[in-house]
Amino acid sequence: MYNAASLKAEEFICHEEIEATLAYADAHKHDRELIGSIIEKAAGYKGLSHREASVLLACEEPDLNEKVCQLAEQIKKDFYGNRIVMFAPLYLSNYCVNGCLYCPYHAKNKHIARKKLTQEEVRDEVIALQDMGHKRLAIEAGEDPVNNPIEYILDCIKTIYSIHHKNGDIRRVNVNIAATTVENYRKLKEAGIGTYILFQETYHKESYEHLHPTGPKHNYAYHTEAMDRAMEGGIDDVGLGVLFGLELYRYEFAGLLMHAEHLEAVHGVGPHTISVPRVKHADDIDPEAFDNSISDEIFEKIIACIRVAVPYTGMIISTRESEEVRAKALRLGISQISGGSRTSVGGYTEEERPHDTEQFDVSDQRTLDEVVRWLMEGGFIPSFCTACYREGRTGDRFMQLCKSRQILNCCHPNALMTLQEYLEDYASPETKAIGEKLIAAELSNIPNEKVRSITIDHLAAIKEGSRDFRF
Repeated sequence: MYNAASLKAEEFICHEEIEATLAYADAHKHDRELIGSIIEKAAGYKGLSHREASVLLACEEPDLNEKVCQLAEQIKKDFYGNRIVMFAPLYLSNYCVNGCLYCPYHAKNKHIARKKLTQEEVRDEVIALQDMGHKRLAIEAGEDPVNNPIEYILDCIKTIYSIHHKNGDIRRVNVNIAATTVENYRKLKEAGIGTYILFQETYHKESYEHLHPTGPKHNYAYHTEAMDRAMEGGIDDVGLGVLFGLELYRYEFAGLLMHAEHLEAVHGVGPHTISVPRVKHADDIDPEAFDNSISDEIFEKIIACIRVAVPYTGMIISTRESEEVRAKALRLGISQISGGSRTSVGGYTEEERPHDTEQFDVSDQRTLDEVVRWLMEGGFIPSFCTACYREGRTGDRFMQLCKSRQILNCCHPNALMTLQEYLEDYASPETKAIGEKLIAAELSNIPNEKVRSITIDHLAAIKEGSRDFRF
């Protein structure tokens, strides 16, 4: 029985409800009146139900699909402006006891090099990331209670926050590790993490159990209910995601939105972020083995439909995707991207990009400086801001500000100030010149005169050597 407020995975992600939703969407994919009314509702910026959004995803009317894309772009601008938050993944360990069929870290893969960073190696990786200009990391590790216990993760977080190199600091660590206990989530909260991220991989229970034949991740309910335990443990911000290509994309889309509705129903706050990774080639993994792969066109439509369905949620796209795909996705709702990423354990300290411990092939292999310049040339503001986490604007407090669009009064000046830091400390001369022009032009877009005046003063102080101003 479907119940969004239930704490049981099979009730808030109800297979029968998803099947009924997909049938309803199929029956109405040419219903112009209904689709038009759903688009009109979405234009009110209050979001859509999983069933309404599924109708938009199924829609086969070209002009109405174009309206959805246009609305997605407008919602992105109105909630997040032209800012794009920058981050990088940091792989700590690829030891893993699970048997996931789509991941090269699976326990039976005997020819991948297994590696776990020491605290000294974590320090070296962080310094390399700081020297690139990063301020926000997402740490990643395989599930292995012997090699990667929670104590190891906590030690790594402590090490990361302790490193102050030149003008570099990692100001926020987000965490992407396996489902764990309320007690362990409480420990992560106490360690000062930002967002806890966990990809569902697939919401289809039968497929999930097939794709995770061995290891603790085999337990569908325990994995799917992880966000509830994380929030019970005090973590305000959680990030959802599915690995598109494992199961039929419309099923995953409905499940993803049902999960978001569940978090709203139970905790009063939806997901802080939604990620949209696709299955990619990796060691011992062939994406063609999964027959549910999706085209770029469908992928972009998914992004647009998520954006109109959950307008308040940050959306993340990684270097799994090419420059071309990322460019289109930015217009349709993406608000966070990685740059200069390496998906191997210890990869940032290597001069040449290592491949022996990569989790997946990186499509966008540009440097952070190249990505920053590319964003600015496209009219976006690369933001290295972490102010909301450090000012306590998380969970329901962030969502209230975001839904009312008051968050813009903080985010725009913070983005400009952190970009100025990047330009002073890390940018190439060409990138710095483009950035200086962009900042000068964007100052006029700060509506509050007092905030604008303070921002101008802070920007001048940053040029003189001061750092870390924030609203």
